Amino acid sequence: MDILVSSRCNLQSLSEKYIFPEEIRPGKLAIALCESIPVIDLGDIASQNRANIAQEIFKASQEFGFFQVINHGVSKALMNDTMTVFNEVFEMPAEDLAGIYSEDPDRSCRLFTSSNSYANEDVHNWRDFLRHPCHPDLDACIQQWPEKPTRYRQVVGNYSTEV
Repeated sequence: MDILVSSRCNLQSLSEKYIFPEEIRPGKLAIALCESIPVIDLGDIASQNRANIAQEIFKASQEFGFFQVINHGVSKALMNDTMTVFNEVFEMPAEDLAGIYSEDPDRSCRLFTSSNSYANEDVHNWRDFLRHPCHPDLDACIQQWPEKPTRYRQVVGNYSTEV
């Protein structure tokens, strides 16, 4: 599984295949400085107009490209447990990762790296993905998820339900 970025965490140097030429690097746009990023508070969503919250999200996405969501109802413990199990996935032995790795974009549950055209890219994105469905029927989708680590389906299923 040498193709995965996560398998290269001990590298001392970066392959040229992951260095974008200066002329195509992002970051040339002037961005206004701000004191803080937009915060979307879902704590009182029942009494708020959902359209107003959607507008806040839209505006934050347009102006900043990201935002922070607070009072969303997902416990800190569950968020931490979910991040831990995701880390466990990427730390699994290569033979376990090989079972879920796929370059087939039609495969519903798959681990892959960079993009769908990795083999033909001049420059690769520095990222690994584990993608799988969780909607519209979570119980049916979970059956397609990785079996390892053994608690993956339970933890990520709980997280998906909370979200």
